[in-house]
Amino acid sequence: MESQNTEQPASRSLPVATHPELGKPDFVWPTVLMLTITPLIALIGVPWYQLAVGFEWSHWLTFAVVAALNGISITAGYHRLWAHNAYKAKTPLKIVLALFGAAAFQNSILTWASQHRRHHRHVDVIDEDPYSAKKGLWYSHIGWMLRHYPTNTDDFSNVADLKRDKVVMWQHKHYYSVALVMNILPPLIMGMLTGDYLAHFLACGFLRLVYSHHTTFFINSLAHYWGRQPYTEDNTARDNDLLALFTYGEGYHNYHHLFQGDYRNGVRWWQFDPTKWLIKTCDWLGLAYDLRKTPDFKICEAMVNRQLEAARQRLSSDRASDRVRTFVELETQHLAKLLSEWRAARARWFEHNKTRFRDASSDLHAAVEQERAQLTQQLKDLEHSVKQQYQRVRSFNLAVA
Repeated sequence: MESQNTEQPASRSLPVATHPELGKPDFVWPTVLMLTITPLIALIGVPWYQLAVGFEWSHWLTFAVVAALNGISITAGYHRLWAHNAYKAKTPLKIVLALFGAAAFQNSILTWASQHRRHHRHVDVIDEDPYSAKKGLWYSHIGWMLRHYPTNTDDFSNVADLKRDKVVMWQHKHYYSVALVMNILPPLIMGMLTGDYLAHFLACGFLRLVYSHHTTFFINSLAHYWGRQPYTEDNTARDNDLLALFTYGEGYHNYHHLFQGDYRNGVRWWQFDPTKWLIKTCDWLGLAYDLRKTPDFKICEAMVNRQLEAARQRLSSDRASDRVRTFVELETQHLAKLLSEWRAARARWFEHNKTRFRDASSDLHAAVEQERAQLTQQLKDLEHSVKQQYQRVRSFNLAVA
């Protein structure tokens, strides 16, 4: 996930200013001031008002609603729609996401998506990843935004597709005006309706902005430090159910880094991912379409590979038994066989789906439909087989641990 970097150099080739004594890049002062002053106002002003006057339920309801609109516009809009093209959206939905995403004050869609794509392409590479977790928790959470680091210099060569999006470019061109209006308007309107201007500006204005910032920043920092890795160990990303509660479903980060094109992060039905629920609802309403999903077989394959890798790690130990070695070899071969069969069946299934007949009652049409049904069942059987293999390998690892 990204955040605010208010100064936007035109190109990565520009020199980076450095402090003459410390040898560090200069501070991005607008960002430093914003990320310092807004928390101070929230930390001092909100408790003071609560003690002196007292907030009412309407103040907290407005805070919660606007914070949710900001957060889910970042997750459903900036992140899954524009950074990853996980689905497509109609213009009215794009406009809403662009407006409330700007209110989160985490830069324009174009800049945010460009930096995030760079993060995924070079995850954990210190000299390439804009907010590499390998540089420490503070750096990945907030430190990367505070100085003119070379990895933060704008380079829009990886967002050519977004440059063709009129909503993206309109928001990028007018970003600061849009962001200021969208931050001032909600508390101003609520203040006019209730007469409690100060309460709404403290809760819905400053506190909401600080909350929106740091819940987003958690994905850059904590989601690369704290949690489990059920799908891959190739990067530092982790799944964390608790983080998902505060980040509108973005806490399933290990899954996301392996399957970044999926419109879901919480892939299980019971996982808390309101962003995927919103996207699916918009699909039903005709506001979103072409939702991209990772096949269940590929998800289970990743989980089996992760369990097999855990078993292989025991082979490097002198205490590894022939039983472990034989088990790993056989299960690796079995997975390769299942994958080969699945790819072949899926290719044939797609080929049959392309076949069209003018005469729906022809014998050839009936034969193709029958084979398509058989292929569909074969794919389901293969998915079931790989799920069984996952349970088998996982149980084995638990038994020999």
